[in-house]
Amino acid sequence: MKEKVVLAYSGGLDTTAIIPWLKETYGYEVVCCCINCGQGEELDGLEERAKLSGASKLYIEDITDEFCDDYIVPCVQAGAVYEHKYLLGTAMARPGIAKKLVEIARKENAVAICHGATGKGNDQIRFELGIKALAPDIKIIAPWRDDKWQMDSREAEIAYCKAHGIDLPFGTDQSYSRDRNLWHISHEGLELENPANEPNYDHLLVLGVSPEKAPDEGEYVTMTFEKGVPKTVNEKEMKVSDIIRELNRLGGKHGVGIIDIVENRVVGMKSRGVYETPGGTILMEAHDQLEELVLDRDTLSAKKEMGNRLANVVYEGKWFTPLREAIQAFVTSTQKYVTGEVKFKLYKGNIIKAGTTSPYSLYSESLASFTTGDQYDHHDADGFITLFGLPLKVRAMMLQNVDKKDLDK
Repeated sequence: MKEKVVLAYSGGLDTTAIIPWLKETYGYEVVCCCINCGQGEELDGLEERAKLSGASKLYIEDITDEFCDDYIVPCVQAGAVYEHKYLLGTAMARPGIAKKLVEIARKENAVAICHGATGKGNDQIRFELGIKALAPDIKIIAPWRDDKWQMDSREAEIAYCKAHGIDLPFGTDQSYSRDRNLWHISHEGLELENPANEPNYDHLLVLGVSPEKAPDEGEYVTMTFEKGVPKTVNEKEMKVSDIIRELNRLGGKHGVGIIDIVENRVVGMKSRGVYETPGGTILMEAHDQLEELVLDRDTLSAKKEMGNRLANVVYEGKWFTPLREAIQAFVTSTQKYVTGEVKFKLYKGNIIKAGTTSPYSLYSESLASFTTGDQYDHHDADGFITLFGLPLKVRAMMLQNVDKKDLDK
């Protein structure tokens, strides 16, 4: 019997060409595995395509709810944003995909797992670190880094497929390189390859419209959270995946969540992309609005540091590590009282606050009011400022003495 390899299969040109290449180059039986993280219609017709390309079997594994509950929610709770803008849409999905690939490889007694990520990107790192952490005994094949892989263009891959009797509807026309799941869709290539070019949003956007084309009237939305987990949208209780779907609809309609970023890849180069994350942007902002009401100053400050750290950990593919577990444990402990309702208005790309309430709110109107209340004595600030400013005063006195000595010389 031939040894088996599990191929992370998307149905695109790259992974289609990889099927006959694996059979011809290494003599493997190829088992394809497509992981559904909410790609939608991109999964249509994959089984026939995989079989026509020479795969012995195709698994289509739906991990959408797991993706939302086990990967997205912890990152939302942490406020994990890479380089101030990127909401980790691709990065968060990769560990779940790697985990499922390992499960299928074990089920099929496969000796190897293959992915179609290029040698320039982040995904090769994310896939392979996940596989190594979960299955160090399984071989990893990355064709784009393999000397036996001779195809360097779409034209070459199409020719290779046709030479192996695979005549599929792939064209040589150039389009954006996209990655899509329930959380977001990313766009790279074409005019985006030059940071001097403005994105062609009319041609590019998939999940919504630009702010200029959004409705002239805003729309109010309410959300509730329990212990940092979203529970309802506009008083309708839903599971997290359905909440994200509804927020995607609302955010896309109002031009929310479009970012244009030049980011630093793990491999060292900068890359430019446009990301659409309408629902994710709303969810992160709503969670932030509630947290600022219920978290104390020191906890909020420490949590921001942990959120930045988690963003780097996830971006670099280090999900299955003790560090990620430790950061997540800290974040989870901060979410005990992140419960309440957030109201906001969506208007032409903006998320405008319209009121936040929580039974655990630390905001005291009597304390914060300009009207003097019983709980705060203005005179108490005298001693506080004296002690709080003591280091500054001591340093200033020292500098005065030094300057005086210099003048006396």
